[in-house]
Amino acid sequence: MSVNLRPVGYLTLSICALSSAAMADRGDQGKLSLLYWQAPTLLNPYLASAPKDSEPASLVLEPLARYDENGIMLPWLAEAIPTLENGGIDPDMGSITWTLKQGIKWSDGSDFTAEDVVFTADYCMSADSGCQMTAKFTDVSQVEALDAHTVRISFAKPKPYPYGPFVGLEVPVLQANQFADCIGPDAVNCSAENLSPIGTGPYRITEFKPGDVVSYDINPYYRDATKPGFASVVVKGGGDALGAARAVLETGEFDYAWNLQLDPEVLTKMKAANKGQVVSSFGTAVERLQVNLTNPATDLYDARSTRDGGAHPFLADPRVTKALSLAIDRTALVQIAYGEAGRPTCDVLAAPAIYTSGANDDCLTQDLDRARALLDEAGWTDSDGDGIRDKDGHSMALLYQTSVNPVRQTTQDLLKAWWTEIGVETELRAIAPAVFFGGDQSSPDTFQKFYADLEMFTNFFPGSDPEPYLNNWTCAAIPTPENGWAGMNVPRYCDADYDALIAKLGNTVDLEQRIDISKELNNMLMQAGALIPLVHRGEVSAHATSLQGVRMNVWDSELWNIADWTRAK
Repeated sequence: MSVNLRPVGYLTLSICALSSAAMADRGDQGKLSLLYWQAPTLLNPYLASAPKDSEPASLVLEPLARYDENGIMLPWLAEAIPTLENGGIDPDMGSITWTLKQGIKWSDGSDFTAEDVVFTADYCMSADSGCQMTAKFTDVSQVEALDAHTVRISFAKPKPYPYGPFVGLEVPVLQANQFADCIGPDAVNCSAENLSPIGTGPYRITEFKPGDVVSYDINPYYRDATKPGFASVVVKGGGDALGAARAVLETGEFDYAWNLQLDPEVLTKMKAANKGQVVSSFGTAVERLQVNLTNPATDLYDARSTRDGGAHPFLADPRVTKALSLAIDRTALVQIAYGEAGRPTCDVLAAPAIYTSGANDDCLTQDLDRARALLDEAGWTDSDGDGIRDKDGHSMALLYQTSVNPVRQTTQDLLKAWWTEIGVETELRAIAPAVFFGGDQSSPDTFQKFYADLEMFTNFFPGSDPEPYLNNWTCAAIPTPENGWAGMNVPRYCDADYDALIAKLGNTVDLEQRIDISKELNNMLMQAGALIPLVHRGEVSAHATSLQGVRMNVWDSELWNIADWTRAK
């Protein structure tokens, strides 16, 4: 049996060394100031729910392999990418064996070994751990250290694409010694560990004020004696995208600003100051509406927004969600809110291009008449003439929430106006990003608790194979009170046929068949109305004109090669 591990233009495996900018001495570049206006609240990616946490953590914590700015997989803490050809993948596809680089140390001076990798797998796969990355370990049956520098990951069934565990910024290796007492339910209570993990990366954390600032200095045991160039790094949180852009492009107070979802004309005007430049790239990120298929009514108490509380009174009907989708003018939305940093889409799997379905593209054209007809067909009519559709004594009224962000608030306003035209009332809610993405189990306002009818955000998958990403919508991935609201199946979508097809994908070797199955899974989600995709979103950031070595990366952390960054003299 053989498998093509080189999908066209995307999954090209490489062991080439990263190019690096010339620098005189480690740390001779001074201080580097970064603005992540959605402030980080913890630095353990396994408990994090958004890039605002996992990207600042990537300065410290590293995976076995990661992706470069072109989506090419590179060995990182591993010597090489395991393949069938080099013997790293077992011929029956039942296991993958990683050989670790030797001589790597943690920032406390202790040795990095295979036991740390084994521990990290156990950490995430332990029951009640609250681990957000369990989808990356789907079908993993055992992770074992064959010796101090060799790790074998075995699967419960043949795994044609075995690069889920420890590949990409979301699944780095944790130090076993530091996190030894953080297994299972204790994971979320390990505040010191989650706020200041020990890592193998170019930097170590010196101070972290959650929701405010992270300070770093150089890891004295970093494996490259000439890197990093900057002696210290500060990641500042808070404010908004507009202020972050201004601080780099106009005032020059900061060197880098992340996630600048702003009116394109605003950025163009700011660039005229010639203090910074805007960088952008398209990956797999899709801004989408998550549809609550369960009932968020407050009188359900603990069963609120769970499958135990029953189906949503109208959003569980795919005709209704289809109507909401058809009422949206995605072309206008992109022109008004995104400019060149957005493309209309009807699929949650919008990239890589070989996986794009096209079967749902009728949503690319706004059709208010068809939307109204679908709502009529579903029995929702305006019986009392107040302009809002109703049925069986219930009005078609939505609570639509998202994080505070200028582009997202513009999107909310546009969608509310279009839905008014088809008789749907919409209440808008904007939640501070630190709360919405914060993962605080005691807060009612997190995106995973989803105490609303619709909510909007973007996420993406690193690399080029969508299997781990599509695993996010299995029944087992639903956030519940019992699992500490962990999991990314926010719509509470549960379909045995979907789960069976995911299992089939996990057993499929042929690339063309994997593409077809992935498209079918995407279509199942779209046609069930679990998600309403809006915009295939390009990631936009900005950096000072003096900053060199930045290679904008939407497949991994934007800070993936920060050890190579320098400042022009």
